[in-house]
Amino acid sequence: MSFLAPFFLLGAAAIAGPILFHLIRRTTRNRTLFSSLRFLRPTPPRLTRKSRLENWLLLLLRCLALALLALAFSRPFFRQPTPPTSPDGPARRTVVLVDTSASMRRPDLWNDAKARAAQLFREAGPGDQLALVTFDRNSTLQVSFQQWEAASPADRATIAIAALDALQPSWNPTHLGPALVRAAEELSDTDVAQDAVRRRIHLISDLQEGARLDPLQSYEWPKGIEVIPEPVKASRTGNASIQLIAEAPDADRGTDPAVRVRVSNSADSKREQFQVRWASTDPSTPIPAPLDLYVPPGQAKILPVPVPTNSATASGTTNLPVANRPSSLVLSGDDEPFDNTLHVHPPQPSRLELLYIGNDTVAEARQPLFFLSRALPETRRQTVKINAAKPSSPPTPEALASARVIVVTSPLTDALSDSLRTRMESGQTVVFAPTGPDASLTLARLIAVPGTTLVEEKPTRYGLLGELDFRHPLLAPFADPRFSDFTRIHYWRYRRITTPLPTNAVVVTRFDSSAPAWVDFPVGRGRLVFLASGWSIADSQFALSSKFVPWLYSLLDLAGSSLSPSVHPLVGDPIPLPPGRTGLLAIRRPDGTSTNLPPSADRFTGTDQPGTWWIGEGADAKPVAVNLDPSEGRTAPLSMEQLEKLGIQLDAALSTAAAPTPKPAGTPPAAEAESRQKLWRWIITAALCLLALETLIAGLTARRAVPVQDPA
Repeated sequence: MSFLAPFFLLGAAAIAGPILFHLIRRTTRNRTLFSSLRFLRPTPPRLTRKSRLENWLLLLLRCLALALLALAFSRPFFRQPTPPTSPDGPARRTVVLVDTSASMRRPDLWNDAKARAAQLFREAGPGDQLALVTFDRNSTLQVSFQQWEAASPADRATIAIAALDALQPSWNPTHLGPALVRAAEELSDTDVAQDAVRRRIHLISDLQEGARLDPLQSYEWPKGIEVIPEPVKASRTGNASIQLIAEAPDADRGTDPAVRVRVSNSADSKREQFQVRWASTDPSTPIPAPLDLYVPPGQAKILPVPVPTNSATASGTTNLPVANRPSSLVLSGDDEPFDNTLHVHPPQPSRLELLYIGNDTVAEARQPLFFLSRALPETRRQTVKINAAKPSSPPTPEALASARVIVVTSPLTDALSDSLRTRMESGQTVVFAPTGPDASLTLARLIAVPGTTLVEEKPTRYGLLGELDFRHPLLAPFADPRFSDFTRIHYWRYRRITTPLPTNAVVVTRFDSSAPAWVDFPVGRGRLVFLASGWSIADSQFALSSKFVPWLYSLLDLAGSSLSPSVHPLVGDPIPLPPGRTGLLAIRRPDGTSTNLPPSADRFTGTDQPGTWWIGEGADAKPVAVNLDPSEGRTAPLSMEQLEKLGIQLDAALSTAAAPTPKPAGTPPAAEAESRQKLWRWIITAALCLLALETLIAGLTARRAVPVQDPA
């Protein structure tokens, strides 16, 4: 027999109490009738060699009850070897879930995680099934259950450990929620009866509070799957991090040439004094003096850092080339450097040429060109040039080639329609919003469907958009319920397509009469966006609504020419690529290696490390600063109560955090054995029974005492 809390056995020394009480008696037990004792002096009994114990049974019961109570509090259990695996099924089915996010780059964490995972692989029995899943931003199955079973029992641990040794922590954030869902699905996908196997997930991670748990809020955790936390702890507590604060789109960099950053200090940090400084690989670049700041533990501070854009010369100041400007801010004074570098590049203005083909002019206040020219003003973030042309005087081939988006509101000649279709096939986007039904032939030639006809429709009062597909990119910005109400936009007239639509056409919206309102026609590498009702005052109130400008930006995003406020990408985020390319596009990574992308690629999805990525070659190359996800800087321990509130079944008693001592092979953990046997319940019951028996015997003994008689 073993004991989980053996120090409680010292409580058995309390049995000395009943023995002393039996030996020391202040009064004699029997009484003898005698005459008046008035003139006698009372004398208490004395202990002599003739003192002896009486009522041995009562003494034994009391001592035994105290001994049983001490034994119960020591939580005894019997160590039993693990029963051999049944030939009908495995004893355990386990997923070893290992964290490979950026926060695991802290000293010793990755080595500790690999050591714990290797221990689990070596302790697996011949009938056990194990799988290895690593996670950061994505969850990856490194060793499946099938691979484990296919290998010989002697080689299984070696294969799994080798797969883990080939990995290193990435720079991606910690998406713990999707990883737990993936592991639970791996355990649920089994042919073995679930009641015949014990399913577990060993979660090996630093379990930092920045981990994302979003998918668990809507996921029903399967019954019978236990999660065993295996936290690895850093040698130093506390962490400070630096993050970029996105500036407002209307900020004036000329009057406020500064980068605003937030420096956050964790609550368990022991440091308060920090410095922020620019770093540059060019020794000739002038670097401003570091900025000192004081950030108490558990707080954050926003700091404007001046941008060194000019270089002093004998004749004055000279603007530094983009390639020579300092591109990173470094936070010093922190013990954990993995998140202390912030990569920064000033936003470059986007330039776009938009071609408008229609019979109206910009001076006509009720026509489409008037609203279009005012919805896309020129700012320091964007430069939009709208070239207007009439169908009677077609635009030049150069104007057609340079325009990424072409807006058409009037019927076109057959030659111009064919030219626009050629541009769409090469990747450009055409928006066709006719102002009358006489544009049927133009639509038929643009989509290459002869016989397509348009009919003018005028609702009795006004028409509304009745069906909207918010999954389409044109409506994706309005998917939030706060912005999805289009009922305030009234349509006075529209053009209905009377012929069947092509099979590849996507109806984005419909009127309340079920007629298609917005239709997306794929054409080669480009597309034609057909609007049954335009934004002129005679057609609708669309241009006067708050939806018009966001819709234009979503249209430009769809065309690959985004002019929306710049978003600073994080590790793992895609980088939009310039449209209209005819050759390979070079992508240079922060480590100096390069890769080439084909002209068909519209975005680059391989941002696997922070730093400056260069899009293109030579003087046309543009820098893109990619940074670490700010959530990785929140390294304080995650509360296990958060996982329990999400429905996850935790088995903390089996965690090595509570019992770090390695267990002998083939022997169940002490806490598990004691929790399963629960011998203390039976011992408490026996002690209560003994006390009840002692009370009964003491009562019967008292009744047999000789009653005292009155001498009178």
